[in-house]
Amino acid sequence: MRVVIVTESFPPDVNGVAHCALQTARHLVDRGHTPVVVAPAPAPGSRPDALAPCPVAHVPSLPLPGYPQVRVALPSRRLAGALVEHRADVVHLASPFVLGVRGMAAAARLGIPAVAVYQTDLAGYARTYMGAGEAAAWRRIRSVHAAADLTLAPSSAALNDLETHGVPRVKLWPRGVDTVRFRPGHRDEALRRELAPNGEVVVGYVGRLAPEKQVELLAGACALPGVRVVVVGDGPSRPGLEQALPGAVFLGRRTGHDLARVFASLDVFAHTGPFETFCQTVQEAMASGVPVVAPAAGGPLDLVAHGRTGLLVPPRDANAVRDAVASLAADPGRRAAYGAAGRAMVEGRTWAAVGDQLIGHYADVLAARQTTAVAA
Repeated sequence: MRVVIVTESFPPDVNGVAHCALQTARHLVDRGHTPVVVAPAPAPGSRPDALAPCPVAHVPSLPLPGYPQVRVALPSRRLAGALVEHRADVVHLASPFVLGVRGMAAAARLGIPAVAVYQTDLAGYARTYMGAGEAAAWRRIRSVHAAADLTLAPSSAALNDLETHGVPRVKLWPRGVDTVRFRPGHRDEALRRELAPNGEVVVGYVGRLAPEKQVELLAGACALPGVRVVVVGDGPSRPGLEQALPGAVFLGRRTGHDLARVFASLDVFAHTGPFETFCQTVQEAMASGVPVVAPAAGGPLDLVAHGRTGLLVPPRDANAVRDAVASLAADPGRRAAYGAAGRAMVEGRTWAAVGDQLIGHYADVLAARQTTAVAA
């Protein structure tokens, strides 16, 4: 199968869309298929990921005003050219917003089936950044995804949102996790002594530092006696968060084995953002054998078994986050039990398993197109 993956982000970017697109390309190659990636060009001076398993066509891009870590693709003939030159059987649209919308239009003009992967809560972002525009965001989402042969939602909550807002032909497709990279055996006592020299319980957040992530909700946890908050990631909110989270350790961006080592060295993982359509970092924490505190909204509802692998709290409630962290910090036995249960829960959620599901969705779309052609 010849697949063109049109993605709004790809390594060296570090985010959920980029990571999922990379893992999808890797799995397609592993299964004998032939993918090509089309993505915005990275920032000047960045080194594109040398581990990319297939050709990557970069489209000219500019930084998003106010958020330079995000690149926005400019109009270019390279996108349609890639579809034609690759003789694509199917177009995979990863979180279509700008480049993906053009990819959808090009696929329609060329008569190529398109599978759209919903990954970003644009309506939630509109509410966070602009205080309005949620209805307009849903109109755009509905317009883009209604043109696809199939939309894949990463969680039950996302699937329900899409169907409630009139998006047709939606199926569930979750995300995988690297259970070899992320595992309890990477726990590093030397790192723990560095982060918490007085033996504090280490509570970590991993992710982008941006307004929609609401990392400031960890302020109450910072004030707990015997607790050390560790923040991993970067983004426009970092300067403000360094003021809002006194005593927290900011490690910046971490990747690869270094990131896995940090995850496994946590005692509690705390996620605060209420707009996650999936929340890959929750799954990586669970694979690392770490109990989770997360909002009872979006993707975490599918991932966290409340009272078994972690604690779900009301979204945007700083006191609830603080109290959940405090309860786990005071009970090492419960932390160990939740961590072990979390690891057991994700062991079957490998990228290979969910990648095979994706290939099955591609096959269904192609079969439906063939059936329609025969009927016509």
